[in-house]
Amino acid sequence: MTPAQYSVVALISVSAGLLGLAALFPDQTPPSAQTNALSSSTATESVSHQSLSFAPLVARVSPAVVNIAVVHPSPYLQNPLLRDPYFRRFFGVSKGALEPRLSAGSGVIINAAKGLVVTNFHVVDEGLLVVVILEDRRQFEASLVASNPEADIAILQIPAEKLRAVPLAVSDSAKVGDYVLAIGNPFGLGQTVTAGIVSALGRGLTPERGVGLIQTDAPINPGNSGGPLINMRGEIIGINVAILTPVQANVGIGFAVPASAIGELVKSVED
Repeated sequence: MTPAQYSVVALISVSAGLLGLAALFPDQTPPSAQTNALSSSTATESVSHQSLSFAPLVARVSPAVVNIAVVHPSPYLQNPLLRDPYFRRFFGVSKGALEPRLSAGSGVIINAAKGLVVTNFHVVDEGLLVVVILEDRRQFEASLVASNPEADIAILQIPAEKLRAVPLAVSDSAKVGDYVLAIGNPFGLGQTVTAGIVSALGRGLTPERGVGLIQTDAPINPGNSGGPLINMRGEIIGINVAILTPVQANVGIGFAVPASAIGELVKSVED
């Protein structure tokens, strides 16, 4: 149980105790007191239940979260030797293997006026075609306007109107233990919301990565890449980028690029 749930249980227990005393000593507890005790318990339980819901926050930020579909060239065509039909036959490469492949990721609108969308660089890297799909199902071909491969961040631009954006948090505002939401498109299912906390800060997955990552236990999976990690104020504290797992699915260790690295790249485009 959460601390709020413990409080609810305690209040219900106290109210039940008062009602038990009233049954033994009916003259000692006026009916009005019993009614007030029940009303107070019911009201407190209702408020506590409402405070545990992330629904208002999700309703505010989810319209800014997008799905991203990317058409990539066949990996076989990345090999200069296999680009030649004469040599391909010696390696048993079928015609179907040369077809473009489709991948899916996530993103979030960071500037509604300019149609700027933040995602991971690895989501759109070498994409032949990038399509951004909004929550209202509108689809727009996107152009890559800025990127930071080292931080694994890319900025896309779409020619869309009536967009909703989510603000970036102050770069150092995330604290270990903060509640967070991860929103994205895991396994191509469509927009999905998961919750957790900030587990650690300043994590480094590889020696060449120059940005310390936010670690979270909010479940993220393949397809969540590029989606936002949101704090309880409705701000982006990071962009989900990777998980550490032995089973190719979430085991409670995920990572996000922090707002500081995102903000610098967005500013370069907006200016």
